[in-house]
Formats: sequence, C-alpha cells, structure tokens
Amino acid sequence: MRHEEEPLPGGDGGHASDGGGTSSDKKAARNDRRFEKSKFRAEKTGAKLDAAREKAASQKPPVKPNPTKAAVKKAAAGAWYYAHQKIHEVEQENVGVEAAHRTELAGEKAVRGTSRFVKHRIQTRLTRRIAKLERRDVRAKADFEYRRMAREHPELKENSVSRFFQKQRIKRQYQKQAREAAKQGTRAAGKAASATGKLTRAAAAFVKRHPAGLLIALIAFLLILVLQSCMASMTTIGNGLIGAVGAGTYPSHDSDILAAETAYSNMETKLQNEVQDYATLHPGYDEYHFNLDKVEHDPYVLISILSALHDGAWTIDEVQNTLSTLFGKQYQLTQSVQTETRYRTEMSTVTNPDGTTQTVTRQVPYTYTICTVTLHNEDLSHLPVSILTEEQLSRYAFYMKTHGNRPDLFPQSQYPNASTLESYTDYDIPAEYMSDKTFAAMMTEATKYLGYPYVWGGSSPETSFDCSGYVSWVINHSGWNVGRLGAQSLYDICTPIPASEAKPGDLVFFEGTYNTTGVSHVGIYVGDGEMIAAGDPIGYSDITTSYWKSHFFSFGRLPSP
Repeated sequence: MRHEEEPLPGGDGGHASDGGGTSSDKKAARNDRRFEKSKFRAEKTGAKLDAAREKAASQKPPVKPNPTKAAVKKAAAGAWYYAHQKIHEVEQENVGVEAAHRTELAGEKAVRGTSRFVKHRIQTRLTRRIAKLERRDVRAKADFEYRRMAREHPELKENSVSRFFQKQRIKRQYQKQAREAAKQGTRAAGKAASATGKLTRAAAAFVKRHPAGLLIALIAFLLILVLQSCMASMTTIGNGLIGAVGAGTYPSHDSDILAAETAYSNMETKLQNEVQDYATLHPGYDEYHFNLDKVEHDPYVLISILSALHDGAWTIDEVQNTLSTLFGKQYQLTQSVQTETRYRTEMSTVTNPDGTTQTVTRQVPYTYTICTVTLHNEDLSHLPVSILTEEQLSRYAFYMKTHGNRPDLFPQSQYPNASTLESYTDYDIPAEYMSDKTFAAMMTEATKYLGYPYVWGGSSPETSFDCSGYVSWVINHSGWNVGRLGAQSLYDICTPIPASEAKPGDLVFFEGTYNTTGVSHVGIYVGDGEMIAAGDPIGYSDITTSYWKSHFFSFGRLPSP
C-alpha cells in the first residue's frame, strides 16, 4: 500500500526490471557469444569467397577450336541431315517407319537438350558458387559490422526503426563492394567456362554414341528434378510454418510459466486479504469507506508480457523482480483521511450557590476521522504500451494472437476487461454497399486485420491495435490523413448524425465501456446494425445488443478525404 503522495512501486513507468544483476550479466554474456559467432561467420564466409575467386582466376584461358575437328563436325551434321531427309521421303509409305523415325527424332532432341543442360551447368558451376558465397558474405559482414557498432554505440539498439535502417545501410555498403568484386569474378568465370571445354565435348560425344540409354537416363533425371523441386517446396513451406509456430510459442518451460502465474496470483491474494482486513490492519479511524476495483488479471497477458520483455527462455527466478514491478504498476492501493469537527452532548452535575445541584448538558467538539481506501486496477493489458519497446510490443501482440500456442495452459483465463467486446459475429458486407469507392477502400484495409488481438495503445499491424488506433490506421490508409487520434478526438473531427441517417463508412461511438470520461470506444459502421472494431480480437459486432445500446453515444460522419 502507498499513500497518495508516495511514488508508485516499481519505478517511474519505464521498462520492467529484467531480474536484477544476474540476469543482466547473462544477457551481456549472451550478447558476447552472439558477437563472437557473428565474427566467426564473417571470417569463414570471406575465406570461402576468396578461395572461390582465386580458383576462378587460376583457370586456364579458353582454347581455340581445332579447324580439323570443326570440319569433321560439320560433315557429320550434313550426313545426319541427309539421312533423315531420305527417311522422311519414304516414311509416308510405311506407318511403322514413320513411328520409328519420330521416336528417333524425339530421342535425339532430348539428347541434345540434355547435352546443352550438362554443358551449361558445368560451365557456370563456379560462377554460381561465387554468387552464392557473395550473398552469404554480404549478410555475414553486415551483421558483424552492425554488432560491432552496437557495442561501441549502445544507443543504436534503443530504437527498432533506426536499428533497421542502420542494418540496411551497412548491407548496401557491402553489396556495393560485392558488385565491384563480381566484375572480376565474371571475367574469371569466362575463363573457367572455356577451360571446361574438353570435358563438355567428351560428354557430348558420349551422348551421341549412346542415345537410347541416355534417353532413359534423361527421363530418370527429370523425375529426380521434379521430386527435388517438390521436396524443396515442401521444405520451404515447412520451414516457414515451423518458423511461424516457433515465433508465436512461449519460449519457457511450462513449469516456469505456471510458477510465474502462481506467484502473481499469490500477490493478488495477499492484496485481497489486506483490503478485506483493512480496518483491523490499519486501526485508529472512526469510519472507513472503500472504493475498490476487482483484483484479477489474464494469465496470457502476464506470460506474453514476460516473454516479450525477456529475450529467449526465462526462469521463474529471473522474472521475480519483473513480477513485482508489473504488480506495482497494475494495482495501486491508497488511502486518504478526512477530518471533521463534530460535537457530542455531555452531561454534568453543577452545585448551585444555595447548595442545590442540577444536571446540565453541553456540546463538546471533537475530531472525527474518515479513512477512504481506494484500490485501482490499471488492467494488466494496458501496461505493455508503456513498458515495452516497439519491437517487444510486436512480440507481445504475436504471443497474444497465438496464446503462445498453448491454449491448454489457462483454459478459463479470459477475464472480462475494458477491451473485451461481446457478441462478435461473422458478417458479409452486401455488394451494393461496396459500390461506394470510399467505403470499399476502408473495408479493404479494415478486413486485413480481422482476428488481430486487442493491444492497449497499439496503432499499427506490427503492434496490433486498440479501438482508436485501429480506426485511425484504417482511415489514414483509405484517403484521410488525420494521424493517431484517440476515440474522443475522432469524434471531435466528425459531424454528429442521428442513427436514422447512418450509412456504411460512418463511425459509431460509445461511452462508459471502461472508467473514463467522454467517448470510450469507436468502431466503423458497416450497415445493418453491424460495426467492425478492435475488441478482443478485431472483428464484427452487432451494435443492436443490449450491451452496445446501453453504451451508445453517437454516430459521426468523417469529413471528405
């Protein structure tokens, strides 16, 4: 508990603690290991690339064609053409000869295609390897250079946007250097291609001597290529799916996750007991008044915050300080004391001069104290926007969307809160409504984010959205340019209209959906009593239900974009 004049527990609203000095040392050690690995990769890829370039440069120059062999080849081609021409003259008279001739031509065509393919692969093998190594080298050196700069200038890590552009700038520098080196590599590749001439001519001669056998080999080779292509595609898809699942899965062990939830719940139980026994624990006041929010939280919000704050798997010991900080930010128990001067009637016996006595009454002032106890629950889901960086907020939103791929951990966890909207439905927008180009543009953007989780303060696809952040994003990408506005500010730029005049594309506003003054929620009206809005998750909602009717404030029409 704290008095009103005392600071909030857990600091000044900055990032939550990462578990103390031990966790900081571990993080520093982890960063050092990553730096050394990045350095090793950069050196290794550079060495491989240099070796490949040296090999290309050492290839012998191209050998000029032998005039005798060229003449023999030309004569053989003439003989081949003459033979096929004679066969063609008589094949019309014999169906068997025609079929055999066409089969032979198809086989020879396949052989020639295979020969060209083999030649091309042999000639370009070294060039392709150098290009592949150059791409690896650019990535590895750019990563190492960024990590080196981040060591010397830690401020580079503080902003995800500047970090991104810094990495891209470094990468472009290395790509430019690679292009300069590629010019020399191209010349070397030409030499390499010529040096393999003898090998390719030998392969072509073999093809001519064994056309039937090679046709069978070609068919087998094509089947292998098809299978490899399918396997490569499946591998790519599989890796993508595995990566997506991995990115959305809680990194810690179930035992640590459940222990963190238990520890936080125990703190809530202790707080609840203190509130219930407040008069006994804090005696000395004449009267107690209580103004109390509910003591509750969503376990998935808690674990998603912890997983976003801590890079990689965490243990219960590493997050104890973070749990205390989060608890201090979510709950504030305060008391205020008022004093009043009151009067009570006192009776006393007075002796008169004549010796008689009488009873007299009088009003005696005294101080009366009233203690008002307030428990404010900030709602744990409102904290991420103030304690997480943009990159961490993105991870938090992803964890909330997937529930860490562990919906079985807390099956009864969906506590109602200010962000939870009731009666979400499926809704098909009638085609005639979409004839309005402005409304169609709004819906094209708005429906991209169906199913995204509610994140208090979120205002982009990377961080997900709250109600006003979602509407602001949609209209800013549909022709308007209003910036990031809150629900009340969105109402202020609209022209209020009666419900009877509302049409698809208007905004609909509500009040009292959580404890705040003025407009508290906003959605986009899509017609027929439906809106699309950021709840938990983003989706359509029937605004004719008793809940929305009780909180309805007004419709509003946006100015022309």
